[in-house]
Amino acid sequence: MNEEVVVSFLAAAIRLSVPLLLAGIGILFMSRSGILNIGMEGMVLMGALAGVVGAHYYGSMEAGLLASVLAGAFIGLVFAFLVVTTGADQVVIGTAINLLGLGLTTVFGRSLLGMGQEAVQAEGIPVIPIPILADIPYVGEALFHQNLLAYASFLLVPAAALLFYKTNWGLQVRAVGEHPLAADTLGIRVHKTRYACCVIGGMLAGIAGCSLSLGILNQFTENMAAGRGFIALSAVIFGKWTPGGTMAASLLFGGADALQLRFQSFGIQIPYQFMLMFPYLLTMIALAWFSGKGKQPAATAVPYKSLSNRSE
Repeated sequence: MNEEVVVSFLAAAIRLSVPLLLAGIGILFMSRSGILNIGMEGMVLMGALAGVVGAHYYGSMEAGLLASVLAGAFIGLVFAFLVVTTGADQVVIGTAINLLGLGLTTVFGRSLLGMGQEAVQAEGIPVIPIPILADIPYVGEALFHQNLLAYASFLLVPAAALLFYKTNWGLQVRAVGEHPLAADTLGIRVHKTRYACCVIGGMLAGIAGCSLSLGILNQFTENMAAGRGFIALSAVIFGKWTPGGTMAASLLFGGADALQLRFQSFGIQIPYQFMLMFPYLLTMIALAWFSGKGKQPAATAVPYKSLSNRSE
């Protein structure tokens, strides 16, 4: 196995882990506040489409990124209204968002971008090598020859850890996720905290979609998330609801995705159908093995009625 193949694999593993990491941290914000979001797949899809539409019609990558953030924030706000304010079943709403995301992106993708004829190419997020560090053998080209979203996603991990474990707001989020009644009794606004986490999670979902459409392909294709929203949820569970663990799991799953794309380069003769399912198989194994070993926030998926709205 030559150096070029190894470097190419490492670079691809990192690149493919970025959407998983961004979506995973978004799910982590929601989960820590007691919100179960299985609708990340639909959110990522809508963010991916918004990014290409913004970049195509306004002619800049920045406009595409902003469009993805705004689209993610909006769907996060809608999700929060349905599951926090109305108390709707979070699994049902998440499933509905997945179906809505697939349907909306197919319809608007075809009408706005003409995917049925020829995929519209948009301005992608540029790769920016970091001077000196990019020249380090093996790891330099893989780690420090990425686009801006890749650097930002990995910087987000210590930032999220600092926010969750070293700030008062992070303590409030964790308290709301563990025991919302006790948090409410202490004066923490449970609904406001959950709304904020849903919007943050939605914004990160939008950016995750943008990292797919503008960071990797420079175009939108139907159902391009290809299960990454669910894999991101698995990464959070595998990572035991921590930023560092989520990052490690995202790298593992991103590496599995990169591996199935490069097995032929390694000279290993395996039916390609098996390799296509390899990332998903690994996700299922990890989810089955680790789902009972980590402890999710105690109030996950449990609707809460604030003290001020209680009749008793």
